[in-house]
Amino acid sequence: MQFTPRVARVDEAILLEAGASERLFGGRQRLLRALLKETPGLQAQAWAAGPTALVALSLLRMKLAGMPAPAQVPEDLPLSTLSAARGHLHTLDRIGCTTFGGLRSLPRAGVSRRFGAALLQALDGAWGERAERYAWIELPATFDQRVELVSLATSAPDLMTAVQHLLTLLQLWLQARNLGVLALELEWTLDLRRLDGKPLPPHESLQLRTAQPTQDTHHLRRLASEQLARTLISAPANHLRLRTLETVPWGGRTTSLLPEDNKPGEKLHQLVERLSVRLGEANVTFPQPCADHRPECMQRWIPARTRGAIAALRQATDALYPPWLLREPLKLQVKGDKPSYQGPLQLLTRARRLEAAWWDTQVEEPVLRDYFIARSASAGLLWVYRERLAADQDRAQWFLHGLYA
Repeated sequence: MQFTPRVARVDEAILLEAGASERLFGGRQRLLRALLKETPGLQAQAWAAGPTALVALSLLRMKLAGMPAPAQVPEDLPLSTLSAARGHLHTLDRIGCTTFGGLRSLPRAGVSRRFGAALLQALDGAWGERAERYAWIELPATFDQRVELVSLATSAPDLMTAVQHLLTLLQLWLQARNLGVLALELEWTLDLRRLDGKPLPPHESLQLRTAQPTQDTHHLRRLASEQLARTLISAPANHLRLRTLETVPWGGRTTSLLPEDNKPGEKLHQLVERLSVRLGEANVTFPQPCADHRPECMQRWIPARTRGAIAALRQATDALYPPWLLREPLKLQVKGDKPSYQGPLQLLTRARRLEAAWWDTQVEEPVLRDYFIARSASAGLLWVYRERLAADQDRAQWFLHGLYA
């Protein structure tokens, strides 16, 4: 179903209506090659293609019987390969009617009275004069598969063989449903009910989450391997279950015409997710922008695996803000009304006035500052601000708040 959503079981065969998908896969030959040779887990004894499903099924049956394909299709196809004619083959053979074309040349009214309307409808379907209706296979809305392990898994990494098999099935399901997965759950069934006199739960599980929807089982396999390597199971496991927790419509991959935009290698979010699993989510964090005019309150740090964290980092920021903010502003010495940091500072910009935090009940006084970009002979470009004079002050106070690269 990764090649076409129209798949049905017709008697002993599997039918694929893939005419609308041929150009997508580069033509019929490439589509057949991908279907028959490159699809894992699919082993077809024989195949046949035709303009209609009944013609293709007849050609398939002739191939399995060792019969050569006729010169004219569907006129010369034998009636023994038509399911609707199997109950009437003896009578038809006695009157010398053995092919599709021979039966079609008989009077329709007489054929309908003697053999029934179903036989005529099948002939019309073979010629494409009547729409063929089949019960197309529909995949479930969620992926939920459970397999029995070949041998008992005594540790979490022993589950990886079954995980890889289930992830392969998951990829086929995602492609058929045109979905990308964001969250999965692995659940294993414990083989023991008690251990050392202590009761055990029937199941244990772990979740896999990605920052962006994916159909890439290679990335999911690496995430599962990292997490299972750090997971302890309470007892040997005999079954493994994989189910989807969150999926979204799959929009495909966005590529660029410029070669420098299509860089090979691992994506940023994939690296971040693996490091989060390996080092712990609390140790890999991303800044999240906050709606606040105070520079020290413009962002907060959140786990990098939180959905939207990487996208928030890529948002454009004000070019005047320095890339490095001090945790606490550093009070500067003032000599002759000029701030000094490893020497006197030269102010390069006009004042950028900030008045904020008058709404914040946790702040005693509102923030009243004038920001400047300054140059230090030894420290380079600095971001400094001057506090606005209060009623009880006679001299402005200067602070260092950020550094430029």
